[in-house]
Amino acid sequence: MERTYSRRSALQLVGVSSAISLAGCTSFLGASDTVRISGGVGPLPMVEVWADIYENETETSFDISGGGTGVGVSDVTNDQVDIAMMGREPEPEEIEDGLFAVPMLIDTVVGTVNADNPVIDELQENGLTREDLEDIFTKEVTNWGEVVDADVDEEITVYGRSDASAAYKQWGDFLGGEDDAYTENELESLSDGNHNGDQPVAEAIAGNENAISLNNINYVYDLDTGELEGDIRPVPLDLDGEGLSEEEDFYETRDEFLAAVEAGTYPAPPAREMFLASNGEFGEDSHDFVEWVLTEGQQYVRDNGYVPLEEERLEEAQDDLNEGP
Repeated sequence: MERTYSRRSALQLVGVSSAISLAGCTSFLGASDTVRISGGVGPLPMVEVWADIYENETETSFDISGGGTGVGVSDVTNDQVDIAMMGREPEPEEIEDGLFAVPMLIDTVVGTVNADNPVIDELQENGLTREDLEDIFTKEVTNWGEVVDADVDEEITVYGRSDASAAYKQWGDFLGGEDDAYTENELESLSDGNHNGDQPVAEAIAGNENAISLNNINYVYDLDTGELEGDIRPVPLDLDGEGLSEEEDFYETRDEFLAAVEAGTYPAPPAREMFLASNGEFGEDSHDFVEWVLTEGQQYVRDNGYVPLEEERLEEAQDDLNEGP
């Protein structure tokens, strides 16, 4: 029987510091075939969807929690979990400490503003350049009337992330351009308020017409329709400084946006590969699950708001998984 799997329940259940057990799971103090996973909140809903499907096909059960990439890395290197979800590549020092990771999918974040932002029409028509966004997030520009050519006098409120967020790190890499990345700490210190996870950021943006931040796209587009129906809107990127061209105007629906990410039109960063990692070689149950993610599991990726890995990258990841660290 064909089943449809969606991220709606996963997103609604995301508690950044609380464990999420899938239906039918045992406690991770129970049976040895329970795979324990923690880490990035970006990939968390997709991993939950995968685990739900895999659980129905095998005898494996799962205990899954968020907390951020840094939490996942700490948990897996201290043998508190079997798999860490990561929204970035492992750092060299993490690899030296035994962390072994393979990519699972491509995700992205986008600048976000309130749907009633005082210059929303200008933003949607012309977009902002990377340099514009850098000036906003680093407080070089503090008024929406300075951002666009409009008779507006409204102070900009910048929201950041307080958790160990790989998305925030990627955003700092993007804002810095080719010169230098901004660290999470630097961005946190410059913001007007920091929030623990995507959902709190989205709620803060929805409650402040003058606010700007960044979100995973599945907190921007409606999970069922893929349309812009909520209280926040993406900030289109003017990639060449010439205004928003037809080729750059792909923000109306989630499908259009994902197609632009897959085609490479939307830049990386902030688009990024996400990883599943272990402390040394994956255990048997974990290995089998990750192998399934890199094969059968890829067919569920697009429907849940991510971009699947290209075939060549998948083959490389499968070879790495089987060869081990």
